[in-house]
Amino acid sequence: MLMVTFAGRAAIPGPTAGIGYSIWSYRVDTNNPGPGGQGDLTPGQRIAIGLPRRADVRGPEQYPGVPQLEGTFVLRDATSSRVYAGRQITSPGPQTISFVAPSAESSYEVLMAKAPLGQSLAAVPFLAGAGTTAQPLQVMTAPMVGAPVFNGRPPDDFTGTLPYASELFGVYQPLAGWFGQNGSLRAVRALADERLARLGGGAFAGQAARALDDEGLAALAERFDALAQGVLSPVGLVNLFREYFFEFDTFLGGPVGHLWISPGGMVEVVESSTRRTLVERTAEQAEETSRKVEESLTDQDDLADAVKEDNANDTNLGVTASGGVDTGVYHADASASFSMQTTVKRSSEQTHKHTRTQSSKTTSEIKRNFKTTFRTVTETTDTSSRRYVVQNTTNELVNYELRRKMRKIGVQVQHIGARLSWQVYLDAPGRSLGLGELVHVVTAPDLTAVPKPEVRPYPAEQQVTYHLAVPFVLYQGADDEAENTYQTSNENINHGIFRPDVGANDIIEFRFDFPLPPPPPGTTLKKIGMLDFHGAQVRFTTDAADLGVNPDPAANVLKVRLTYANFEGRKFMPFDAIMVYEPTPEAKHAVDVANQAARTAYDRRVAALQHEAYGHAVRDRLRLVSGIRPRPSQDLRDEERQTVYAHLIRQLRLFDDDHLGSELIRQIFDVDEMLYFVAPDYWRPIDVPPPSQGSVGKYPVPPPPWDMENPGVLGGQTVLTWYAHTDASNALDEQLHTVPEWRVNYLVTEETQPAPLGSSLGWLIQEDGDERRNEFLNAAWAKAVLPVRPGHEVEALRWLAQAHVEGEAGLGLPYPVQPGDPPAYQNKTVGQVLELLAAELQAANTDITRTLATEEVFETGFDPLEGGFRPAAPYEVFDQWVEVLPTDQVVAVEVRYDPKTGQQL
Repeated sequence: MLMVTFAGRAAIPGPTAGIGYSIWSYRVDTNNPGPGGQGDLTPGQRIAIGLPRRADVRGPEQYPGVPQLEGTFVLRDATSSRVYAGRQITSPGPQTISFVAPSAESSYEVLMAKAPLGQSLAAVPFLAGAGTTAQPLQVMTAPMVGAPVFNGRPPDDFTGTLPYASELFGVYQPLAGWFGQNGSLRAVRALADERLARLGGGAFAGQAARALDDEGLAALAERFDALAQGVLSPVGLVNLFREYFFEFDTFLGGPVGHLWISPGGMVEVVESSTRRTLVERTAEQAEETSRKVEESLTDQDDLADAVKEDNANDTNLGVTASGGVDTGVYHADASASFSMQTTVKRSSEQTHKHTRTQSSKTTSEIKRNFKTTFRTVTETTDTSSRRYVVQNTTNELVNYELRRKMRKIGVQVQHIGARLSWQVYLDAPGRSLGLGELVHVVTAPDLTAVPKPEVRPYPAEQQVTYHLAVPFVLYQGADDEAENTYQTSNENINHGIFRPDVGANDIIEFRFDFPLPPPPPGTTLKKIGMLDFHGAQVRFTTDAADLGVNPDPAANVLKVRLTYANFEGRKFMPFDAIMVYEPTPEAKHAVDVANQAARTAYDRRVAALQHEAYGHAVRDRLRLVSGIRPRPSQDLRDEERQTVYAHLIRQLRLFDDDHLGSELIRQIFDVDEMLYFVAPDYWRPIDVPPPSQGSVGKYPVPPPPWDMENPGVLGGQTVLTWYAHTDASNALDEQLHTVPEWRVNYLVTEETQPAPLGSSLGWLIQEDGDERRNEFLNAAWAKAVLPVRPGHEVEALRWLAQAHVEGEAGLGLPYPVQPGDPPAYQNKTVGQVLELLAAELQAANTDITRTLATEEVFETGFDPLEGGFRPAAPYEVFDQWVEVLPTDQVVAVEVRYDPKTGQQL
């Protein structure tokens, strides 16, 4: 009976050694030697171990000159689920089967097969060691199935490597138990409790305040449990940490491409590495045109840079300036324990969770950031690309895998100190910050293609000549021949009179009303143009008062009265009457209507063009606003920090002179390292009504410049932020009736970048700000945290306990000892424990050996941390992990494949 035992692994000798592979050896013996000691191992036979087909077993032909592999073979059969590694028996006695396989170890079922030379192998029962039962399949130690995964050397090999970058951040924890005057009075204003209504600043000083014997303070303590009292406490701890980045190793990752070259062939490979995001949009119209938009974005390709950028943009961090550099500070839960050891441990756990998640996220983003395109060309003019010429000078087909070169980055985190801090709440911190405005001149529409309407004049006055005659009408007298000269009678102005020397006077008619023909269409009689008697001896009047309206358009009559006349023997005196006619009101109205219609049509076309032009201007403005680069984050944080500090000085009013108060605070507190946390607009201490039709949002679309009555210097030519637009969608009321549902929306186009955070919430967005600035602008309140200057911790604690600052409410209560607290905290009050903590921090922050401990990594380099994480003790490295990053480099690696199975050899 054959007995197979695992003999171990050995490194592959010589230059043909493959990384991640070893020589595996199995000893084959027999427990029944038989005559001559041969037993079941007869010379001339073949024996082999059967491994799973997917096992990456390599034959001896790939490793010439390796003594352990002489006389061995590897047999693959496409119809079999096994790959066989064996040898031919050439001498009696125990045999050793060796083969090359991945170094990683596993265990699974293997089989043993043997057969005379020239025959197919057949499985036989065997023993897997002494005391086992003979079976066709035995579970044994064997190589890992599949190709080996090699991720570079272990971290221990890089002991002493100096960090190439570092990042500083912190964790802030309020210390519950002290009822600060500023936070408590702020809470009282928000609570409807009669017992709290009389609580004022004077209640926070004295023995009654220390023991919470005051009715108002006692009621306040009842409303907040132990941990919730952290919002009322004026003090907290900031634990500072530093994240180190170490360059460990490089190795080849998975394949990103494949090449094959025939014998004598040559391929020119052009590698184009890019770090851009391609966005393609296609808009189809009736004429089947297409539009393509490409946006290039520059991304980080280093873990340290990516972490720094993520910290700068993380809206959950407070920001402080340490050594002139913005440092992110995470807000942890309030701590009921004042112990340095306890707070450092809890802060380190918070730090481990965030930094590990953050590093994984940024690494994933960097991995997606790299893209390499390979193309085979016969001619190229791209001088900026990398070109490789790969030539096959052998007589066989050669295959190459193109594999990405990967970087292995080690990360460690160290606690570097703790700072006692003072926390104060401020309302609307961003109210005094000015915003940038985009100057954008709206171009008036081109109206040359719109003809101005022609103004039709009223119809012109018309002159019509009528041929009339004045008859000779004799009332008395003997002048039948009309020869006498007549003048107006004194007795009747409508009569003409001639007084002869003898006889009666001759009297004739001097007043005549001449009916006129109908006026021309669309006109009415206006006035007399002229009366022409063709040189006759006659004088007349047409405008005497008694004649009335003359001519009379109502009666269509011309009235003439003679004042002197000699008919010269004629019975009629002919004359021409030129009458003037003007358009009727109806005719004028028709002209007015036509002119107004033409003007309205013109104004409508102009308004349409102006509306379209302004719509395009709004689109352009949205595109420009969305593409404005944000200002440097450090500048924005400095402005916010100064605003918060100025607000703080005005709110506290420690002295009548704000400058004096500022200098006092700066003596004790490190204002330059002040950090702040903001509460965004999603919570406000007032009821905000839902949007309605009258809602306008923070910045609605203004009217176009040409509609402004009195525009200023830049009226209508600036844009403050993203436009808001109130619009309605349909909704159902309780009776299932359709009603409008109003919302204040934000405007986008297909060309704008994604809208900033807060756009759907109606926030005021700063064009050149970042997410943190927008949160700051819309914050209902902020919490400012001022670290105490190192060495002034005890002094700061005493100053804060003064009646006009925070008072001493709750400092006389017994300190609730927590697990892990030092024995010195036993039987102490809250105030006494705070004094112990302040003294401990003052001693630690002024100890030069502690400072040197925080710089040790820069001197001694990487020191492997067993287990990867341990709760941090002060000033110790407590967290460690490894990240793998891709590079923009690709390496061609020659590979071989089994032509029958298609598996890589």
